[in-house]
Amino acid sequence: MRRRFSFIAAILLCLTAVLAGCGTKDAESVVKDLDKTLSSLDSYTGKGEMTLYTGQQPLVYQVEVSYQKPQYYRIALTNAKKDITQIVLRNDEGVFVLTPRLNKVFRFQSDWPANQGQVYLYQTLVQSILLDNSRQFAVDNDAYVFDVMANYQNGSLARQKIWLNKSDYAPNKVEVSDANNAVMVSVKFDSFKFGSKLEKSVFDTQKNMGTPAAGGDQATMASPDNDSNASNANNGANSENAAATTDNSSNAAAQDNANQADNAATNSNADNADNAGNKNGDNPDNNASTNEDNSSGDTSDSSAVTDDSTSASADSTFTGMDAMYLPEGVSEQDSQNIVFGGNPGIMIRYTGTYDYTLIETQPKDVAVSSTKGDLVDMGFTYGSVSGDDQQRTLTWTYEGTEFRITSGTDNLPVDEMVKVAQSVQGEMSK
Repeated sequence: MRRRFSFIAAILLCLTAVLAGCGTKDAESVVKDLDKTLSSLDSYTGKGEMTLYTGQQPLVYQVEVSYQKPQYYRIALTNAKKDITQIVLRNDEGVFVLTPRLNKVFRFQSDWPANQGQVYLYQTLVQSILLDNSRQFAVDNDAYVFDVMANYQNGSLARQKIWLNKSDYAPNKVEVSDANNAVMVSVKFDSFKFGSKLEKSVFDTQKNMGTPAAGGDQATMASPDNDSNASNANNGANSENAAATTDNSSNAAAQDNANQADNAATNSNADNADNAGNKNGDNPDNNASTNEDNSSGDTSDSSAVTDDSTSASADSTFTGMDAMYLPEGVSEQDSQNIVFGGNPGIMIRYTGTYDYTLIETQPKDVAVSSTKGDLVDMGFTYGSVSGDDQQRTLTWTYEGTEFRITSGTDNLPVDEMVKVAQSVQGEMSK
């Protein structure tokens, strides 16, 4: 009798093992299936929550993703607390970054997302699994888990764990870590559906902008052949500034004047702008002027950078935000209130291992802009990196404030620019 019970127990254990293994595949089988899934991918939609751990406090955003073959994308990032949504579109007209609440449209000449991965795009996640021959594989309840190398713009992101549902390989969760295995970005999908039937309007720029701004102003896109950059969005909205803006003006050039304050021999007008709060108060023309193109002698928007005396708006309640991260060997040199593009703002200069300038403004004007800058995924928003052989500028908009970090091309690297940008939070302490 005892042998019979032992025999029955052994059979039950075997059956349990077999049943537990049903529906579970090995890494090689899953990889082959993922390759087929990616090849036959027509469309998908997903919703979830993204958390960034790059600052002092975690930042949480709602994410919505839509894809339609062959190259239509829509990504909406919403700050739940501030109720501000930024949308990235790719359609037949190009790549656009929209902020409907501010009626702002930036158009990019970019191969996005082919030239850079996105943690919430299915193609990016699957490609990282397929390309990493040293991938690690595990089974976690109803999900297959891959631990693979991360391939993102931010070089500090080293590895990522990807949870895929066993049933259809839809993403469940993603965790991206740095070299010290600290999670820097996480995405948890609440829903993800393949084969979604998407109307063309989902990827239409004007449709995504929604209701025109008060007064009937309708966002319209400038030609991508124009050499202007994102910062000219404000200037273009002012008729007084438009006449002074040259065809070859750019955000990087405008920023040059602020940054060249460190280089007195380069541009005396920039020096006037930097010292506007202390001297030359009786000459607002000098304080207001900046030089966009030294080689041609053309002058830029006369209100690009001015002192408090040139505009009453400089005395408004605009409050800048601190950059909580400083590269090693860098300290703040000085800061001053300015008027940039006709709007009040603050300019902060940093010096040391790297020399760079941070300008913050809060534009009131409704405008659109086209830029030839490279699209940069900053996690919490999208920015634009533009510039020439002399300097580089990172521009982004967040919660109604426009930010610009400018440095020489052989100085502050782009990844350091992004780190500084991600750390800009909280009101100025001074």
